[in-house]
Amino acid sequence: MQIAETNRLILSKITVDDAPFILELMNTPGWLKYIGDRNIKTVEAAADSIKNNQLKCYEENGYGYYKMQVKAENLKSIGTCGLLKRDSLEHIDIGFSMLPEYHGKGYGFEATNEIMTLAKNEFGIKTICAITLPINKPSINLLEKLGLSYQKTVKPFDDNEELLLFAKNL
Repeated sequence: MQIAETNRLILSKITVDDAPFILELMNTPGWLKYIGDRNIKTVEAAADSIKNNQLKCYEENGYGYYKMQVKAENLKSIGTCGLLKRDSLEHIDIGFSMLPEYHGKGYGFEATNEIMTLAKNEFGIKTICAITLPINKPSINLLEKLGLSYQKTVKPFDDNEELLLFAKNL
């Protein structure tokens, strides 16, 4: 189900049918380095992840992560972006990931900018935040381009790893 459209992209809800794409995305070098290995190694495991994460988020919160599809490439799925309510963070978290061949082409900015508009106008979210590893310079650059600013260092997960927290009032 389409939720938004930009000049070059369609943003749609992720479904179980997207499991092969999610499997590919979750095993890219960037995902593994910056997000972490979620041990999704089969299409079946990707389908289970979609059921237990994305579909659950849509049902519980009315929002979640969405697939980014390029209009000019016959709606090829190239990444995900969206909103996530994490118990360990005060505000709703915006996140994004893309296949490596689509990095640096402006798709991340285009999609996340649209997601921030939806966050404010459709979901009534007042403040958005994002977390990233200090070494993830491309992510930091995109967050700053979106108008989020560094707030502090946080350790939101059990692994005790320090992440940078960015935020913006919408």
